[in-house]
Amino acid sequence: MAREILQIHNRMPPDSITPFRHDELGIPWLAISPLWRKLRRISNVHLLARKSLDSNQCLRYRKIEELLSHVGKFRETGKPVNIAEAAFTTTLNLLGNTMFSMDLAEGATSESAKELKELIWQIMVEAGRPNIADYFPVLKRVDPYGAKRRMTEYFGRMFKVIDRIIHERRQVRAASGSDRKSDMLDILLDLSEHEEDMDLFTLKHLFLDLFAAGGDTTSSTLEWAMAELLRNPNKLIKAQNELKQVIGSGKTVEESDIARLPYLQATVKETFRMHPAVPLLLPRRAGASVEVGGYTVPEGAQVFVNVWAIGRDPAVWENPNDFIPERFIGSDIDVKGLNFEVLPFGGGRRICPGLPLAVRMLHLMLGSLLNSFDWKLEDGVSPATMDMGDVFGITLKKAQPLRAIPLPRKKMDKNMECVSLKVILKSPQSGSSII
Repeated sequence: MAREILQIHNRMPPDSITPFRHDELGIPWLAISPLWRKLRRISNVHLLARKSLDSNQCLRYRKIEELLSHVGKFRETGKPVNIAEAAFTTTLNLLGNTMFSMDLAEGATSESAKELKELIWQIMVEAGRPNIADYFPVLKRVDPYGAKRRMTEYFGRMFKVIDRIIHERRQVRAASGSDRKSDMLDILLDLSEHEEDMDLFTLKHLFLDLFAAGGDTTSSTLEWAMAELLRNPNKLIKAQNELKQVIGSGKTVEESDIARLPYLQATVKETFRMHPAVPLLLPRRAGASVEVGGYTVPEGAQVFVNVWAIGRDPAVWENPNDFIPERFIGSDIDVKGLNFEVLPFGGGRRICPGLPLAVRMLHLMLGSLLNSFDWKLEDGVSPATMDMGDVFGITLKKAQPLRAIPLPRKKMDKNMECVSLKVILKSPQSGSSII
């Protein structure tokens, strides 16, 4: 049924995101059209293509080093670190440097950058609140919860910040002899000068989507992954031992290492299965009456795909409520929209364009945090008493933020490492690919 529903290409935007025509110009909500295709192509070619991602690996490594340095300060003081907050800062700064060649979170010196960070948080909170006007359209004019009014304010302030950044960049570009940044802002300014339908107003909506969606979903997924590992210490040890044996204890994970870390990959997939960042994806709208699974979906109906329930379906998954990364070892199931058992990024033509960058960042952040530090829960919390409740909105957040204490990494006993490898080599059940 999910496969059939995801062939419905048009989305049904919530009333709260309609200010400034964002429902008509934002990539997640824009109807399939020449403009949608062009914006999608720009994102895929200039930001998220393999060649583009490979070319700015050094930028991601620099941000990972800053994350590890930040966490290292908590290791020295023995205080717990807020995992989601640290991950959000890292992701937002990565996007800021990719887009504008500037940090947008902690450590940023620009007032525009600090304001932009706060606005992104406010927009995601507002977009995730239930709004009765989405289910009773007659109330849209009334705006009973004030959602549209608040979002109009947030979008307006967001666009003013982006306007200032664009204005400063255009002044720099106009100055003779100035160096080009060659970031996405420069690329898009070039396009806006040569393509009629790529005006600055449209580009501002693109920036809004990339920042609002990218930072929140990635940081939330990393927090769930760390929470599950700390709640299942034996899984944490397996992940850390793999990192020790493959790249060496204490080293930062590089993107070329990911393919050699099957347990780390399985851990990320299992997190996606149990805690998809957008549990109902974004709603579809039936453009005509269609039959799905024997049911008639009338024209104009709002349709959700519950990927959270699919990921926990006992008819598909054994022990679906248990965190078991091993279920993905040797499995061909992936998260790229072709296997409908796990659909964290959706599927079909409207699959999330940020998938390639999100997957790279999650493996880099999680692997580096596990390999650079040992971890324990803050005082008074044990694996058995951890609060794993969630808060439902557009994204699925952990209700109680994960706070964990980083510890100095213990050195691996070389003799034990050799023994474990010998056992693997002699085991008839293990293939050479795991070595």
